[in-house]
Amino acid sequence: MNPRHGDLMVFLLAAFGLSWLFALPLWLGDGIASPLLQPLGVALMFTPTLGVLAVWLRKRSAPAELAAQTGLGLGPSKARTFGLAAVAWICVPAFAALTLALSTALGLVTLDLSGLSLYREMMGVQGANLQTAWVSQVVTGLTLGTVVTLIPAFGEEWGWRGWLVPWLSAEAGVSRGLLISGVIWGLWHAPLTLLGYNYPNLGAWAALVFIGFCVTFGLVLGWLRLRTGSVWPAVVAHAAFNATVPTFLMLGDATTPPNLAIAGPSGVVGWTVLGLLAAALLKLLAVRRPALIS
Repeated sequence: MNPRHGDLMVFLLAAFGLSWLFALPLWLGDGIASPLLQPLGVALMFTPTLGVLAVWLRKRSAPAELAAQTGLGLGPSKARTFGLAAVAWICVPAFAALTLALSTALGLVTLDLSGLSLYREMMGVQGANLQTAWVSQVVTGLTLGTVVTLIPAFGEEWGWRGWLVPWLSAEAGVSRGLLISGVIWGLWHAPLTLLGYNYPNLGAWAALVFIGFCVTFGLVLGWLRLRTGSVWPAVVAHAAFNATVPTFLMLGDATTPPNLAIAGPSGVVGWTVLGLLAAALLKLLAVRRPALIS
């Protein structure tokens, strides 16, 4: 076997094997209704990092070389890296608002801005100041929430965008590498999505549907990685998404909850926006095919 292909196998076996191992208590217990869902979900997010470390142990390369190859630095232009990280931080909630607006205009979401019934139901809150509570949650998610979420987001991104995207892009070309990495990222979520995670009404079909989101969002995250030579803008974007986006769909009406497979950021509407954005970025601000990682 080509040693480089051996690296890929080691990475995937570690990331996928450990994710299934960590999710086993959910499969043996109450699934996504288990109180262990959140801590185990966070643990799963570090399995791609463990995959990177497994490859490093196999190759015994110098830590500095590993850091350079996986984008732990700030890339050739610190200004570009910081700039795109800031843009990602701001644009992710803007993307959530845009997809909610589009979904509403298309009749896919019914808003309840006065009663916030879906927010009240999902968060279990009462009171007359629900709008203030919702805004506060968005602000907290965009600030402190994103900062805290940077840690588990890094657990994923160092593996997927830090190591896998450059590896696949060097082997298969940028476009194919980004697409393949997105499919792999989507399949890696199977221990949770097969239980209905992210799309509870779909059951096991959620695993297939979520691949669409991972491919399109992965295109943007991968572009950030290759454009800057750093993993950090992708980490910021991922963290901002996890910390802020779910709150926007809570503006819906509890009597007619949105179909998350179609509406909003992680549905078909979101895939379409992300796909168009990725196509524009790759066309107008093209990235170079990375050199083969030795």
